[in-house]
Amino acid sequence: MGDRQDRIGAYITSTAAGESFHAYIPPPLPPTPPIELDNLYPLIDQATQALGRLDGITSLLPDTDLFLYLYVRKEALLSSQIEGTQSSFSDLLLYESEQVPGVPLDDVREVSNYVAAMTHGLERMREGFPLSLRLLREIHAILLQDGRGANLEPGEFRRSQNWIGGTRPGNATYVPPPPEKLMECLGALETFLHDDGVKLPVLVKAALAHVQFETIHPFLDGNGRLGRLLVTFLLCADGVLKEPILYLSLYLKSNRNAYYDFLQRVREAGAWETWLEFFLEGVTQTATQATDAATQILALFEKDRGRIGELGRAASSVLRIHEYLQKHAVLSVPVAAKAISISAPTVRKSAKHLQELGILHETTGRRRDRLYVYQEYLAILSEGTEPIRTG
Repeated sequence: MGDRQDRIGAYITSTAAGESFHAYIPPPLPPTPPIELDNLYPLIDQATQALGRLDGITSLLPDTDLFLYLYVRKEALLSSQIEGTQSSFSDLLLYESEQVPGVPLDDVREVSNYVAAMTHGLERMREGFPLSLRLLREIHAILLQDGRGANLEPGEFRRSQNWIGGTRPGNATYVPPPPEKLMECLGALETFLHDDGVKLPVLVKAALAHVQFETIHPFLDGNGRLGRLLVTFLLCADGVLKEPILYLSLYLKSNRNAYYDFLQRVREAGAWETWLEFFLEGVTQTATQATDAATQILALFEKDRGRIGELGRAASSVLRIHEYLQKHAVLSVPVAAKAISISAPTVRKSAKHLQELGILHETTGRRRDRLYVYQEYLAILSEGTEPIRTG
């Protein structure tokens, strides 16, 4: 075994605005000495089994795209909340239903960009494009295309120094590599991602890559969101998941202080094994929660379809609205009428039937421009998505 000191990067002195500070250069992956996997194998097995169950249940869904459509939005919301946005799940759905959400538009736009960025990345990979620095820049360009990050060089690796915590590099909690060292660090990360000679379980590889990306912090903004996406992209690229359905943001949101602490302990003490324990526990928890949510949603749809089927002549148009609601969860009559080519009076009548069955709830109290919510469905999806309130 080598010296654990080899796992710790080098601090170099750099200057900005006439002030000296220490910036961190991480050693390339995989760590030296190698990760001690013996104690981790039970956790790796547990996490892998939880992922297998999740992958299995999604294949039972009547339309995997429907579940993904909203589940991806949940991840986008949680990931953006970690960065400080105040959107709720219903805010995002209102925004996408062309209604006005109850929070600043930039908050919701940020979440919507995340959905678009994730979709783009997965489509490119399905076309055979490798998970590479070029693809990360493309994804980043979409992530920050408008809203708050639009002036922070979307799609471009940073050309200036950034930092975490504090008001400047000199009093920061952590200072990533300076711009002149950036491509060297990123090149080593890209090599690691594609090195078939590295014999590590894919979950371990994803966990290492996530920390390295966050440590390099290659963009002026959006590093946290992109670093979390990287985990899902790696699992899909490796075939561990058929669909992009594992997202760690709820776990990381719930354990934010521990998460930042583990990242810093890797940098300061080379403590990869403790980070991996935390990460693998998160994968198990998250995959189990997603499996439970998918199971509950399947049961809910089946129960509600059965009740709608008892409506008699009205059932066929009400079932079409129910199908629409599985994808949108929020119903605006004109928007739904246009989307599924049914007349507005028919949509309105169907919404009334669904209200009487207790499936839909009207939320505005208005006579016109009413909005209906598929309450039980939204409750399953919304679990854990309350915004993080500060102060």
